Amino acid sequence: MMTKLQNKEFKLEMLLKEMETVVIAFSGGVDSSLVLKKAIDVLGTNNVKAVIVKSELFRNEEFNQAIELGSTLNADIVETEIAELKDPHIIKNTPDSWYYSKCLLYAKLEALRKTFGFNYVLDGMIMDDISDFRPGLKARSEYGVRSVLQEVELYKDEVRELSKSNGLTVWDKPALCSLASRIPYGEPLSFNKVNKVNEAEKFILDLDINNVRVRYHDNIARIEVDETDIVTMIQHKDQISLRLKELGFDYVTIDLEGYRTGSMNEVIQS
Repeated sequence: MMTKLQNKEFKLEMLLKEMETVVIAFSGGVDSSLVLKKAIDVLGTNNVKAVIVKSELFRNEEFNQAIELGSTLNADIVETEIAELKDPHIIKNTPDSWYYSKCLLYAKLEALRKTFGFNYVLDGMIMDDISDFRPGLKARSEYGVRSVLQEVELYKDEVRELSKSNGLTVWDKPALCSLASRIPYGEPLSFNKVNKVNEAEKFILDLDINNVRVRYHDNIARIEVDETDIVTMIQHKDQISLRLKELGFDYVTIDLEGYRTGSMNEVIQS
């Protein structure tokens, strides 16, 4: 008898089999990696396109790592890009900006799907995403994108377990998110602000910190790391403060609540 998780994996395989040809939004994160791995296993490389999108709001390192991972999975990789910081709706940085970001992404994926003559566009959204603030869901519906992990009711811990059992090296990789998520709503986005956050996070990651978010509050850096890493942060406080001030921050703080996804959404009134 199959376990509950094995049953979900079987349903995922059957769902992919029915789709025949798919274009996958592949970021190199654990969720989209599992979708890509299972799609290639079920449909074969020729019926799967792994689209890796470059954007000013994601690190180049993540783009390159996604290409490397896709290559190890023998994926047919398609590289493309979107210019999010040229869209006034996205620059405005309101909760609705996520909708416009997803529209840019899905429009690009849908155009590629038509070019290849494939049947579906897939993303890596999971059940956990339902409870978070996700304006992009409207865009997903408008473009007919399928979230196959959600459709078989997979949660993050289950995705990690399946990824590990399927030999994916990224099974325990921290979640990826747009660098715009570090900047509070109402603060217009710019390359300078995004780059300041990006360089700050890269510096902290190089100190053997696995998970970090540098939240931008005017010229105050509010740093979130896993609670187990707060002591390490304090041990390196002088060099962190010096580097972040070199980048243009006036004050550097550590959030004692630690790293948590969607912390910028905590101020949104329901």
